Amino acid sequence: MNTAISEDRIFTLNSDDQFNRLALDMYAFQKNHCAVYRDFIRLLGRPEPKEYTEIPFLPISFFKDQEIITEGLDPELIFLSSGTAGMERSRHLVARSALYVRSFMETYRQQIGHPEGQVILALLPSYIEQGQSSLVYMVDRLILESKSEHSGFLLNSMDDVANRYEQALLQGKKTILFGVSYALLDLADKGVNLSKAVIIETGGMKGRRKEMTKEDLHSRLKSALKVETVLSEYGMTELLSQAYCDQQLNFRTPPWMKVLVRDINDPLGWAKHGKTGGINVIDLANKYSCSFIATQDLGKTDNDSFQILGRYDQSDVRGCNMLVE
Repeated sequence: MNTAISEDRIFTLNSDDQFNRLALDMYAFQKNHCAVYRDFIRLLGRPEPKEYTEIPFLPISFFKDQEIITEGLDPELIFLSSGTAGMERSRHLVARSALYVRSFMETYRQQIGHPEGQVILALLPSYIEQGQSSLVYMVDRLILESKSEHSGFLLNSMDDVANRYEQALLQGKKTILFGVSYALLDLADKGVNLSKAVIIETGGMKGRRKEMTKEDLHSRLKSALKVETVLSEYGMTELLSQAYCDQQLNFRTPPWMKVLVRDINDPLGWAKHGKTGGINVIDLANKYSCSFIATQDLGKTDNDSFQILGRYDQSDVRGCNMLVE
């Protein structure tokens, strides 16, 4: 098998031209070595792409009933999407766990900070309950990298959040709190003061609370928890890379990931900057699966960032940051 695309090439991109060339090489590799993607391309019958915007994007729904993995490889990890009871969950067969670790660790260090020396807390009860969560895997590794006895998963232990935060303050360490949205609101209802912490919300309400806009959620969390910084993580089971948003809710990707917005009325056309459409993701870290995925999220792009605005009406309510009115 030709696996000539090196990991270093993925994680050392520094120009649009390098991204374009690698994306085309990744397309060729996955067309040749991933049967599901190869069949999808054949059925589309489109000309061979000359730039990354012409590459076919696999609908994310394929992950529910197809095994999308490089032929001849067995998965080291199998991640399942989150969801409500009775809903079919997507499966991501991860052939190289080290690729996932390198992707999320480098992105976290670029956009959030170095986990070493931080106290990293997690309120992710629904993800732990359902099992095989890529988010839990990521946060667990970040907790390990923090090397702090105060870091950890807290399930529904709201008082423990405050206690560990106070210990972090005494040690002069920054606290990072990952939380599914409804659990953070439960914490906010207790009026815990986390004024020097960074909150990273993810995962939506999971049917536990009424959905609300991201702006309203962040505003409520800031007010109740007395925090200045509430961020968001955009990722999903089917990807190996994430984006984090700033205080203005603009998400930024690492260099090996791009978000494009397809026209709502023409799935093969692109929406202009500032226009709402369907989110397509290029994740070049997803080498042994599919790097080109058409999601069911709605959003819009700016020159160097994107925003998430909701989901298509008929798509499943699951995943990270699906906050709609």
